[in-house]
Amino acid sequence: MAAASGLAICLVFPVDQWAIRPLDDRFPQVKMPPAHIDGIIVLGGSVDDVTSEDRQTPVTGTAGDRLTTFAILARHYPNAKLLFTGGSGDIVQGITNEAKWVHILFDGLGLPPDRVIYENHSRTTRENATESFALIHPKPDETWILVTSASHMPRSVGVFRKAGWHIIPWPVGYMSRDRLKSYTLSLGTRMAILDWAAHEWIGMVAYRAHGWTDALFPGPVPPKH
Repeated sequence: MAAASGLAICLVFPVDQWAIRPLDDRFPQVKMPPAHIDGIIVLGGSVDDVTSEDRQTPVTGTAGDRLTTFAILARHYPNAKLLFTGGSGDIVQGITNEAKWVHILFDGLGLPPDRVIYENHSRTTRENATESFALIHPKPDETWILVTSASHMPRSVGVFRKAGWHIIPWPVGYMSRDRLKSYTLSLGTRMAILDWAAHEWIGMVAYRAHGWTDALFPGPVPPKH
């Protein structure tokens, strides 16, 4: 009865939106792209590497707009360094990794192979930051764009800042709506969003507890006066 009541509440009330909206809105969209960028980072999580290996073709998921945005920005900043970071989050390692299939996808999209650097060992968001830093060694005065899903951005920004990166958050892949409201009877859709939101909230608490971020809910840096 308790479980059935909980599911009913999630269907009647927008619990999923209440959970995901603060994450989506934590960092604003970039309305005016900066004139100069030293590099662009895109986080993994867009390609199902195991299914891609099984089917021998890149299989993207709900976060595919990370990759399309990255490709657009690469053309907008032709002199910027490009970095994809993501190995395999699968429990069983060594079957394949996401970078392999993203490499194939980017080649198909026309990105010059010699422009993109692939970090293919990281399994978590924290390792995305630390492994990438060890690979690139960004200079203190360099500014990099960080591309990932809007709801994933707070945790990502926290670990990248802690690792020493100077980044501009570039959120994509929103799961909540700002102005147009709609109602869906798909409990599966709602539960998927709620599951994603819970993963991020729990992840931020865990990362803070381990000292991997310098804030419980990382947010924009206040402008200097």
